[in-house]
Amino acid sequence: MKNLKRSTFCGQINQTYLDKEVVLAGWVNRRRDLGGLIFVDLRDRSGLMQLIFDPEMFPEVTKQAHDLRSEYVIAVKGTVIKRQGAINTKISTGEFELKVSELQIFNESQTLPFQLDSASSQASEELRLKYRYLDLRRPAMQNYLKMRHDIVYAMRDYLNRNDFYEIETPILSKSTPEGARDFLVPCRIQPGTFYALPQSPQLYKQLLIVGGLERYFQIARCFRDEALRANRQPEFTQLDIEMSFVDEQDIQDICEGLFKELWKKFFDIDLQIPFPRYTYDEVFSKYGSDKPDTRFGLEINDLTEIFKSLEINPIKAVLNDGGQIGCLCVKGESPSSEHPTSERSSSDRFAGKKFSRSELDSYVELVTKELGGKALLWIRWKESGAVDSPLAKQLPENFFELVQKHIPTLTKADTLFLVAGQFESAWTILGQLRLVLGKNLNLINNATSCNATNCKDAFKLFWVVDFPMFEWSEEDNRWMAKHHPFTSPQQGWENMEIGKIKARAYDLVCNGEELGGGSIRIHDPKIQNKVFEMIGITPEQAKERFGFLLEAQTFGYPPDGGIAFGIDRLVMMFAGTDSIRDVIAFPKTQKGSCLMMETPSSVDQKQLDELHLKSTVKEK
Repeated sequence: MKNLKRSTFCGQINQTYLDKEVVLAGWVNRRRDLGGLIFVDLRDRSGLMQLIFDPEMFPEVTKQAHDLRSEYVIAVKGTVIKRQGAINTKISTGEFELKVSELQIFNESQTLPFQLDSASSQASEELRLKYRYLDLRRPAMQNYLKMRHDIVYAMRDYLNRNDFYEIETPILSKSTPEGARDFLVPCRIQPGTFYALPQSPQLYKQLLIVGGLERYFQIARCFRDEALRANRQPEFTQLDIEMSFVDEQDIQDICEGLFKELWKKFFDIDLQIPFPRYTYDEVFSKYGSDKPDTRFGLEINDLTEIFKSLEINPIKAVLNDGGQIGCLCVKGESPSSEHPTSERSSSDRFAGKKFSRSELDSYVELVTKELGGKALLWIRWKESGAVDSPLAKQLPENFFELVQKHIPTLTKADTLFLVAGQFESAWTILGQLRLVLGKNLNLINNATSCNATNCKDAFKLFWVVDFPMFEWSEEDNRWMAKHHPFTSPQQGWENMEIGKIKARAYDLVCNGEELGGGSIRIHDPKIQNKVFEMIGITPEQAKERFGFLLEAQTFGYPPDGGIAFGIDRLVMMFAGTDSIRDVIAFPKTQKGSCLMMETPSSVDQKQLDELHLKSTVKEK
């Protein structure tokens, strides 16, 4: 029997196909036997089409159809007719059905380990990842991957129209241990040597600029052996961009044009450009983060000056050691005439919220057991006006008035959460607590449920600029580059203390996620050598790790800058899912495993011998 060859896709059937003969192919989504007639929902990538097997017209074919089960792979020939029963408005082909005259079964299917309908969401993620090829059949997964394709295609189209070249860079690269750990690949033909998988194309794209390419981009695979989190993968995809003879504004203009197109295409939203720009110091002091979610207020207030005059241990000890005390004020009432609506953003208000004691204790536990804080203090006021707090006896009678000078909208229905410590650590904890409160109190607009009236306000995009050039590493006991050691410092850096030097770096943030980051690069070898010296890289180490780049800087290196965006995270945001694994075809688990391929895995001794390697790990 000659194979039936598909002539069109299920989801493409419309009025133009009426009374015409077509061949469809795909998977049996559902079968219903009504005693005589048999109905089958056929599924392919494009959608569903109802098939009808009529024993009076095609008895042999209908007899075959009795054997069909879910996920059988079939092809059918038949005539498109108007649906005889009720129209299915949930699918695009709901007005039609195919009266089948021929049926070919390509492959049968065993009972699946989980169903592919909406109940599959109840299957464990481990099971879905083990049978990822089945999970990918679900329409939701196919829609995610189609969206990923469409986003990447739109990126390529935009950058091509703006005179960028797409250039691939090597996967087998050089180990440059300054950042996350490298994934190493032993080289068989040069025993004892190793390649490294690139953490990013950073060095290559700078060298392409030296080569005179001027405008480069790449959809780049990147690899980082670092501590995994729920939405972090050991291998991921970036959009990398690099340009020569530019400043920060040029890079940002190109990016804003790209994101304006993406938001228009996928959300029908006209983003207003240029995006707002905030300094690192500004966003960190307000939100305790360099990538804050600004869809709601709940900003951090500095109450250090108040507590300096109070004899409260151990707060006094922290402040005497150069620490500070920050505060989140959760509103407990609707705006009154005393504090009109205009004085507060709507996202700051949470009408009538009064925390139970168990809720307060749960936030204390969160800070001390999960966020790394030593303590969380809370302060509120009773109906009588008296202070209610573990610190109540140590606070002055005029404490409310003192705080109100710093927080003018404070009322005695509000609750204060306070953390004391060194500025960076205390504000980071408050920033994390702020996000938890924002979620628990429903202060955060949900971009995935936006509609015609609120979607334009669902995304808050802005640039964060003026990052610190360096940060102190307690683990390494030295200064390290905040971004990477090729980032250019701002003018006047030569005479500044190292901790006060600002970088020509910039991040694009949206709804609490860093979409991407970049910088203007160092093109002067003297500055590059000085930066290496400041972060403890000796001339010998610099030559060993980056000698090729340092040499390139002596042969006419143009000023350049660039940026990289995480495609996986961007697609996750566009798709409205909360798991990055949903938008990657074959992701790893949080432990870095592929349950389907059973990797990482051991290799046989022969392979190790060829690579001159010996494993010191005992076999399990």
